[in-house]
Amino acid sequence: MNLELLTQQTIDVVKRASAFIQQEAAIFKQEKVEYKDVNNLVSYVDMEAEKMLVEGLKAILPEASFITEEGTTGQAPDLDALNWIIDPLDGTANFVHGLPIYCVSVGLARGKEPLLGVIHEPSRDELFYGWQDGGAWCNGERLRVSPASHLGESLLATGFPYYLFDKHDRYMKILETLMRQTHGLRRLGAAAVDLAYVAAGRFEGFYEYNLQSWDMAAGVLLVKEAGGIVTDYSGSDNFLFGGDVIAAGPVHAELLEVIEELF
Repeated sequence: MNLELLTQQTIDVVKRASAFIQQEAAIFKQEKVEYKDVNNLVSYVDMEAEKMLVEGLKAILPEASFITEEGTTGQAPDLDALNWIIDPLDGTANFVHGLPIYCVSVGLARGKEPLLGVIHEPSRDELFYGWQDGGAWCNGERLRVSPASHLGESLLATGFPYYLFDKHDRYMKILETLMRQTHGLRRLGAAAVDLAYVAAGRFEGFYEYNLQSWDMAAGVLLVKEAGGIVTDYSGSDNFLFGGDVIAAGPVHAELLEVIEELF
């Protein structure tokens, strides 16, 4: 499998879906939103973009299966297979409210091993992409994670879970601790964007729990290819389907220490 060529083909598919999303952004009406839950939204834009992605990706790699946020393929996922892992519109709530922080995220993984990732932010026209052993890139420029190794030098990103709130108090304790020890924390509302920004060195690290594979499949590949470290909250590699992730440059060790102690 030629991952570099496959990445370029994936970029073409992602850009078509992204162009559709940006076209719809100009005319989108909030009354067209459906609610999975009060804080978990989906729109026709998510659904149509996912269908476009599935159709395009099937054409370039027919043997791969799909794991998608909106479930438009009707497939039961086989987590050990070769899978396209798709979030057609990461940051739907931002999109719905006119906040221009959202993206298309497509990853390819064999089992829990990410092989390539493509993330496009249409509002900024920033294209993040990479493939295993091929590096991570943004609009043709090579990416490297931040060299900062201490929390005191760091700007971090996180997200707030929208379900399974039983661990919320512990999560808030981590937030309070890190607010005191870092330059600050940001919550953009799109995990794939957070991870892309870690790969680009804009954030020193990112952590979140209760994530889905489509939130992180592309982004974790980018962080690793940019020289970063990606683990779950226990420091192991069970992040893609495990639900929690810490992705960072050298500050990963200190960030993991705080999370292990408090979570």
